[in-house]
Amino acid sequence: MTDGDRQEMLIVTGMSGAGRSTVADALEDLGWYVVDNLPPQMLRPLVELAQRAGASLPRIAAVVDIRGGTFFSELQEMVESLRDKVDVRVVFLDANDAVLVRRFESVRRPHPLQGDGTLLEGITAERARLAEVRESSDIIVDSSDLNIHQLATLVTETFAEEDRAGLRVIVQSFGFKYGLPPDADLVADARFLPNPFWEPELRAHTGEDPEVAEFVLGQPGAREFLDAYVAALRPVLEGYQRENKRHATIALGCTGGKHRSVALVRELAARLRTIPGLAVSVKHRDLGRE
Repeated sequence: MTDGDRQEMLIVTGMSGAGRSTVADALEDLGWYVVDNLPPQMLRPLVELAQRAGASLPRIAAVVDIRGGTFFSELQEMVESLRDKVDVRVVFLDANDAVLVRRFESVRRPHPLQGDGTLLEGITAERARLAEVRESSDIIVDSSDLNIHQLATLVTETFAEEDRAGLRVIVQSFGFKYGLPPDADLVADARFLPNPFWEPELRAHTGEDPEVAEFVLGQPGAREFLDAYVAALRPVLEGYQRENKRHATIALGCTGGKHRSVALVRELAARLRTIPGLAVSVKHRDLGRE
């Protein structure tokens, strides 16, 4: 690491049961120096230690969560104070309440904030306490539909060495009937196009099949939308890079996340890959869910 390089630091936080330990293990496998259950007040000494270590500790990650008790309330203040010293980002792990309840019940452990109340009351209290941190996080990962292996793979794809340069963009299809993606930075709606579901010969196919893609992209307004949307995204993505944002999720939805959004996402990703500085990948959240 040269004198002009800045060390990287990840703050891993979020809901209990959402996968912080899995993320920490995956980061460690990628060569990050990981410290678990660190009070926010210890972040600055950790950074100072890493800076003295120089090239031997170029990337450090700290898991900070409500186990720190009253210390946790100082997290945001500490993160802001470190931004002039290191390249720091906050990764927030989340999952819906039903999934968190199921995970806690499967391991037969109480929630850290449960006390004498119910499991759901503990989750609700934690969500309220973390609301402000979540809002200001750089990356939000929703693990509701991910097992531990899928979550580890997502971390590897996001933070692998080859993706460190530029902006990593996930273009994601989804179905509105299953809810908005909570980790999306930008959301667009494909329901202005005719639904291939009502075409008997296309119903069983998906937007990944050529005949469905041809139908969707051949509709009036489809290519005009893509042209205009890419033009609108260019200054946004360029601004993200200037602001040192390294990860962005662009979500495009239709009714069920099977036909229109899938076809448009594939085409949108292909167009975005022509923009320098972007590492673009595709995710179909609800494909196969029906």
